[in-house]
Amino acid sequence: MPSMWRLLTFLPLLISPALSQDSGQACNNFPALCDRSYSNITQLGAHNSPFLRDGQDGLTLSGNHYYNTTVQLDAGVRLVTAQVHRNNGTLRLCHSNCQLLDAGTLREWLTEIRTWLTANANSVVTVLLVNADDVSPTDLAAEYSAANAVTISYAPPSSSTPPTTWPTLRELIANQTRLLTFVADVTPSPSAPYLMNEYTYLFESPFQNTQPADLNRCGVSRPTSFGGNTATALQNGLLPLTNHFLYNNSLSLFGRTINQPNEAYANITNAPGGPGVGNLGDKADQCTREYGRAPWALLVDFFNEGPAIQTVDRLNGVAVPIGRVNLEEGPPAQRAGAGRTGVGIGALVAALVGWGTMVAVMVV
Repeated sequence: MPSMWRLLTFLPLLISPALSQDSGQACNNFPALCDRSYSNITQLGAHNSPFLRDGQDGLTLSGNHYYNTTVQLDAGVRLVTAQVHRNNGTLRLCHSNCQLLDAGTLREWLTEIRTWLTANANSVVTVLLVNADDVSPTDLAAEYSAANAVTISYAPPSSSTPPTTWPTLRELIANQTRLLTFVADVTPSPSAPYLMNEYTYLFESPFQNTQPADLNRCGVSRPTSFGGNTATALQNGLLPLTNHFLYNNSLSLFGRTINQPNEAYANITNAPGGPGVGNLGDKADQCTREYGRAPWALLVDFFNEGPAIQTVDRLNGVAVPIGRVNLEEGPPAQRAGAGRTGVGIGALVAALVGWGTMVAVMVV
């Protein structure tokens, strides 16, 4: 009996460290998400993350957000997307064309994300690169290496391993593979297996949305190989990335339409519910019914409007974030424009005249 009593006395000492560790870890701001697989959470995505609305010139046509990528991540965004262009031998983040909006180099942006991950050790972040100029995996990998982002990048066991079998958030964090990168499109390379071809693992709903009613579409748009058959995409283990951003048909020049992110309607587009047509909450519920599961990601413009994060929290079944910054809706009072260049209406018209045959449209 005494020996049994001593064992019972020591049990709390043996158990408490494990309990303390579990209760102290908040994966992507929530302890409840730690033991859920990467494929079984919903992420808030910032569409064209580095392209900002800049108050310097009064109108930056291509800006999709008020706050930069670091602030987005602080506020709970866990998927960030950007367009990669080759300009004068450098890989830059440009919206459709580097003369329209240039948000700096890919290397600088990856370094920003790497710095944030270093400071936030319990977070997993996903990057989606739109490979507008068909940059080779070798050249993309060089930027990851220069940004010191290779060692923290996750690579699946093989390209045929479905994401539904990938690790939990806790496992990704423990293994220090907290950065996942998808590229649309890229040829898989054995030397850079962390650069994952998007359409091997994800499918997207339609992105050319110019009317609020357009936002109610959940079915597979890309990759086109599924012929619009969402059930087949899901059966093949692809994760549903739900596009939920609205464009204006704001300008028609030389017979071409210049699409502009719809800032005026963003508070309804990103709303968690309500009477507004095309609100995020209703769209998320509709897609959940169609998919038989919650969307893997909700990709939005003006992420702090709505606020969009409320819908993501509801889908994840969580309520009280740990360490997340709360932002007010709307643009900040002071907007800094350092590090990026945009054009207003007059400059855009002049540029289009100079480019002649160039088609200036938004590319996702």
